Amino acid sequence: MAAPFEDWYRQMPVVTRTFMTGAVLTTLAVYLDIVHPLELYLNPNLIFHKGEVWRLVTNFLFFDYFGINFLFHMYFLVRHSRMLEESSYRGRTADYVFLWLFGAIFLLALNIGMFYINLDSRILFLAPSLAFVVVYVWARRNPNVRMSFLGLFTFNAPYLPWVILGFGMLLGQSPLLDGLGIVVGHVYYYLEDIYPTISNGRRILRTPQFLKTILDAPVAQQAPRPPAPAFDEHQHEQ
Repeated sequence: MAAPFEDWYRQMPVVTRTFMTGAVLTTLAVYLDIVHPLELYLNPNLIFHKGEVWRLVTNFLFFDYFGINFLFHMYFLVRHSRMLEESSYRGRTADYVFLWLFGAIFLLALNIGMFYINLDSRILFLAPSLAFVVVYVWARRNPNVRMSFLGLFTFNAPYLPWVILGFGMLLGQSPLLDGLGIVVGHVYYYLEDIYPTISNGRRILRTPQFLKTILDAPVAQQAPRPPAPAFDEHQHEQ
């Protein structure tokens, strides 16, 4: 009989499971001194002048050393990414991968842009920002879900990103990382969910066909694309 953790891991949808595995293995490699965070962080000079292109990926896989901050981010990311992948993106793996790619590329462009205009952003790792993109999209697509934060107060899901941002500020964290995630998440949500409804169905964001060919079932076997569903309004999350 499989262990409970093994069952939980295997039942997790593929995109969420892949990212979680990459983040945990990266953090474990740092913990074991196999790699150092200085070899992983985002540095445009090293990327463009030294050819260290892996930093474009690894900066999204390291949240922090094992500890409360790491667990906090992984909990919110894995929980809400799984719910988003199993609802809005069920049967649409390519579209969900495209959300992650859109968020990552947009965040990289913003951060590299700030670097080259000499705006000292001090952002070394964009993993928390990318996680916030996913949480923001889930929150906006589930407006009627009631949530409780640490048992202190309840609120509707769209306020979740702001609650997390405020809590982080109370702990002395900069709001920049979470704020970037909110900005990029809102751009994606507007272009994907709002703009088509006010432009007679015109879509700006389109998942590349090669992703659909690689990741999705043949078109003839797919069900029609459903609208982004919201969870039952009576559902409560602790």
